[in-house]
Amino acid sequence: MKKILLISDTHNYLDKGLIKHIEAADEIWHAGDIGTIEICDAIEKLKPLKAVFGNVDGNDIRVAYSENLFFDCENVKVFITHIGGYPGKYPTKIKQLILQHKPKLFICGHSHILKVMYDKELELLHINPGACGVHGFHTVKTIVKFEIEGAEIKNLAIIELGSRTSLTS
Repeated sequence: MKKILLISDTHNYLDKGLIKHIEAADEIWHAGDIGTIEICDAIEKLKPLKAVFGNVDGNDIRVAYSENLFFDCENVKVFITHIGGYPGKYPTKIKQLILQHKPKLFICGHSHILKVMYDKELELLHINPGACGVHGFHTVKTIVKFEIEGAEIKNLAIIELGSRTSLTS
């Protein structure tokens, strides 16, 4: 069993309230718009990190991380990207990748809008954890945690870290 903490859109801000959640997870997955490589370094000092670059990320992050990440966690095929849309509204390129790789879990960021939806057509769980940074239009910083055991995604929880305008670091 793996305990996953899913974050996105830190935009170079690592909320102090996030640290206890990082420490409680087995792995951290970041769905892009990291901000600076120092954010990755800080997370990696605590736990293993899987990440993709986002549209605001610079060359240092683009060299270290890919645009699309495909891997297996336990018995679940996972696809993470930054700009991915959502069920019924995937960009053409993303839908083609989903059809090609057939993930059971599709994760993206970018919109700063928290979404957890099951896509019946493509038979996958879509998660966008919202944003946990302070830049953007979201009003509340959000993250998602869940567990993967075998082929099962379970114990999914949405965590609010407070108002986007409240700085805790």
